Amino acid sequence: MLLTCVLFFGSALAIYLACEYFVNGVEWFGRKLDLSATATGTVLAAFGTALPESAVTFVAVIFGKTPSARDIGVGAAMGGPLVLATIAYAVVGVALWCNRHRLRRTDRIIRVDHQRLARDQSWFLAIFVVKVGLGLVAFAFKPALGVLFLVAYALYVWREVRSEDSAPEDESLEPLKFRPHHAEPALRWVVAQTVAALVVIAAAARVFVSQLESIGAAFGLPPHLVALVLSPVATELPETVNALIWVRQGKERLALANISGAMMIQATIPSALAIFATPWLFDTPLMVSGALTAVAIIYLWWLFRRGGVDARWLWPVGLLYGVFAAYVAWHFASA
Repeated sequence: MLLTCVLFFGSALAIYLACEYFVNGVEWFGRKLDLSATATGTVLAAFGTALPESAVTFVAVIFGKTPSARDIGVGAAMGGPLVLATIAYAVVGVALWCNRHRLRRTDRIIRVDHQRLARDQSWFLAIFVVKVGLGLVAFAFKPALGVLFLVAYALYVWREVRSEDSAPEDESLEPLKFRPHHAEPALRWVVAQTVAALVVIAAAARVFVSQLESIGAAFGLPPHLVALVLSPVATELPETVNALIWVRQGKERLALANISGAMMIQATIPSALAIFATPWLFDTPLMVSGALTAVAIIYLWWLFRRGGVDARWLWPVGLLYGVFAAYVAWHFASA
């Protein structure tokens, strides 16, 4: 048990430190590719941090030898968006509130393009409704519809890359950590730092998830409770930590762009893989997960559409994950 705890906290620390290098490297990478400020978060950062959990889904649904093994992939495809739409957004709100004096903010308003984020929520909600709807019915050609989710993500990336925006003047780009004394580091160093950080994040996240499962077993928690409630939080930890780091730097625009982009990936790529390889039929906990995710997205859409979002208004959305955890605990306790 001592070794499990050491690995658990050690991997969490490794994820945080690696994310410091990743967010720094990905900002430089976006600058080198001449991407817009928001596209750096929605496409580059989101794609990089979403790779580990997408790989979990891929391995589970493609190489899983039993229906229960493949169900892990389906659970990951549904659990990830719920974590991002609830815990990750709440973390941004809490972090901005806690750092408001250090950032010398005279108000609590989140500095982002509110209308753009509202459009992102509407994109996600439309795709997510279709995704959940497919999980409620069975028909022969359902696997072919997985292609539509890949097309939807391609259209989203195309829109983000073509968009033009710029970072606020007071958002400075820190020197590349691999080359702290170079004002304009070479692209190879930017790529090396970003890839190295991503490898550490992926490896540490895998250790973190495995130790979390061991702790759950040691405390006698039902495997389904760990798989549906705790594992998604662990696999989405890199996105949450990225958001925390960027908010501490006063760059909530990048933090929310990263979360928004990761949500779009989770709504499309893992779902497409699971639809290709599994019956994609939901049990009651997955339907509850889908309903709570939709409620969170509608709430976020309403907030950003109004504009001038106070950081404190992001806190309540995190409670929805607590509702889901309580429901799953009750469901398996009464089964």
